Amino acid sequence: MKFFNVLAGAGLLAAATLAQAQAYPSKPVKIIVPYPPGGAVDVVTRKMAAQLQAQTGQTFFVENKAGATGTIGVMAAVHAPADGYTLVANDTTYALLPHIFKKLPFDHQKDLVPVSAFMFAPMALVVRAESGHKTLADLVAAAKAKPESVSYGTGGAGTTPHFAAEALGIATGARFMHVPFKGAGEATLAVLSGTIDFQMASTPGVIGQVKGGKARLLAVSGEQRLPSLPDVPTFAQAGVKDFSVVNFTGLWAPKGTPAEVTARLQKEIAAAMGTAEMKTYADSIAALPGYWGAAEFGKTLAERTAYWGKIAANTAFERQ
Repeated sequence: MKFFNVLAGAGLLAAATLAQAQAYPSKPVKIIVPYPPGGAVDVVTRKMAAQLQAQTGQTFFVENKAGATGTIGVMAAVHAPADGYTLVANDTTYALLPHIFKKLPFDHQKDLVPVSAFMFAPMALVVRAESGHKTLADLVAAAKAKPESVSYGTGGAGTTPHFAAEALGIATGARFMHVPFKGAGEATLAVLSGTIDFQMASTPGVIGQVKGGKARLLAVSGEQRLPSLPDVPTFAQAGVKDFSVVNFTGLWAPKGTPAEVTARLQKEIAAAMGTAEMKTYADSIAALPGYWGAAEFGKTLAERTAYWGKIAANTAFERQ
């Protein structure tokens, strides 16, 4: 009899879990953005939150918890209840974290589970409109002829743009001079003023300056040209074959979050990325709409983390 009672109890628990998953979300869902408002991760996540809210009829809201290259916000998610009502957004920077810090305050591989990635922004090489470097080949040739004479700016050492620029140097055999600023916005201003020669940035962060005629893109990462920037070649088309850095935006959940809940989130995110509104939005920020489920997302994260480890090993900077 005790055995059957156990079975009955297990059945009731399974039924309750299924009912909970089917009802999800039944209250507001918080998405932590571990960066200040206004950045690429923030604006893309807010757009996705609005779309999920429209689809589910439940509130999805963003809470910014910036600091320590995103690790403060990540930690808040790690310590949140694993019920699907606290998520954290991030981009390629998450794959960099083990190579930026000597020791992370959480388990990079286990404490969060990847839910889905949904917006893919190429990295672009940006120069001011009046730059004498008309093509990527021009810029690389100048840097190879006189190492560290061609300068680039970023929002700081250990950031995605820093590693991306170093990856470009490794792929081409060129040596660029890194000039760190307090933020990506300052680096963009330095490019426009001619203080530095170029910036490596995700397209959403610089598309406004490009459309305004103040800056030019010499190349974008990815396998194809952007529909919104048909005249800008990919790095491969511009002569660099081993450079495939693409910035993604995605959502993670605390480990232990029920599979039924993450499956519901994946279903809604996939549906969102199929809408005309999200496709139009992606085009407006020079990004590509897409969808990775948990399996593909997790596999790509592992690959990207290993890739950045190789770049970090050949990049001069002090780990935090």
